[in-house]
Amino acid sequence: MIKEAQKIIGTIRKKFEQISYCLNEKAKRIWAASEAKILGHGGIKILHAATDLDYKTIKKGISEIQKNEKSEGIRKKGGGRKKLTYSNNQLLKDIEELVESTTRGAPDSPLKWSSKSSYKISEELRNHGHEISQKSVYNLLKEMNYSLQSNRKKLEGKSHPDRNEQFEYINDIIKKNQKKGNPTISVDTKKKENVGEFKNAGVEYHKKGEPIEVQMHDFPDKCKGKVSPYGVYDIGKNKGWVSVGISSDTAEFAVNTIRNWWYLMGEAEYANCKEILITADCGGSNGNRVRLWKYELQKLSNELQKTICVSHFPPGTSKWNKIEHRLFSYITKNWRGRPLETLETVVQLISNTKTKTGLKIKAIVDLNKYEKGKKIENKDMKKINIKNDNFHGEWNYKISPNK
Repeated sequence: MIKEAQKIIGTIRKKFEQISYCLNEKAKRIWAASEAKILGHGGIKILHAATDLDYKTIKKGISEIQKNEKSEGIRKKGGGRKKLTYSNNQLLKDIEELVESTTRGAPDSPLKWSSKSSYKISEELRNHGHEISQKSVYNLLKEMNYSLQSNRKKLEGKSHPDRNEQFEYINDIIKKNQKKGNPTISVDTKKKENVGEFKNAGVEYHKKGEPIEVQMHDFPDKCKGKVSPYGVYDIGKNKGWVSVGISSDTAEFAVNTIRNWWYLMGEAEYANCKEILITADCGGSNGNRVRLWKYELQKLSNELQKTICVSHFPPGTSKWNKIEHRLFSYITKNWRGRPLETLETVVQLISNTKTKTGLKIKAIVDLNKYEKGKKIENKDMKKINIKNDNFHGEWNYKISPNK
């Protein structure tokens, strides 16, 4: 052991003699401490013997090393190059002014009509006399809590003061009708879809490098045209019905879809019901101001000999309609990444849409031709047996069979 220790001391002494001429006192202390730490137990004694440095000096070096290991770095706090904002208080204000003025739509903003990127902002700042790079602008924007963001669909226009009350009204009337055993349905039209080999949003599994090839452009096929899926969602039973229309999306088409739902799906579930509750948007073919909608509902009421209750969601709140997120959203997921090549494809993809909560859907093609712009005269409107509710009768009304 003694011979081994002497050998180590000799090796360290040679290393120290070779480098000591270029080391100051602190560097010698740190080097010796580093070697002592590597050697472990007895290391300080060996380094003392090899370098003639005092024990206290070596121990001080070890303390400095340990202190540095716990700190973030060797540079003292506040050391190094100062931030740009430290020496230029106006920089942050100018950056914020450039970014915010374009957001607020200031007509005199230099970036009002150009891309608001870090490159453009840095260029404009240099025009204002700031020496700054694109990377520095990027870092400063990040520190200022700015980030790249896309547009978000959120604005609904001016909200009606009784919006929430109407929501509560609809919720209460649905519960009351369900307790009575009456059907409560949500209706709406899904967006029109091109039929043919067209790109459909979403992805689907295929062999790598073998995607389904579709048309370069989305111009409708003159032979296949477009389809308008109109849906009926049974809120209580979690069942859906969709008529795939090949003609115009009119109120006549909407009511005929409800008629088909009743005869092919609803009647078996609600044979003894006295009323049918429909919840719908305020716009489109089933809008509360559409005369044809009410006229066709009267015909359906007479045909079924049942009162039809209608409650419309306030303007700009279509996303609250149950059919949107309980039926249409799942249909969209089911056919994502699949070209709607034929009418049969559309019907099959809708009919095979299922969820873990047990959603079931039936779908057919409605081959009828519906005339756009069909007008209902005042004399025909007077024949409609309608009773408006005391609370927003323009949104809530009942149409009963004519006697």
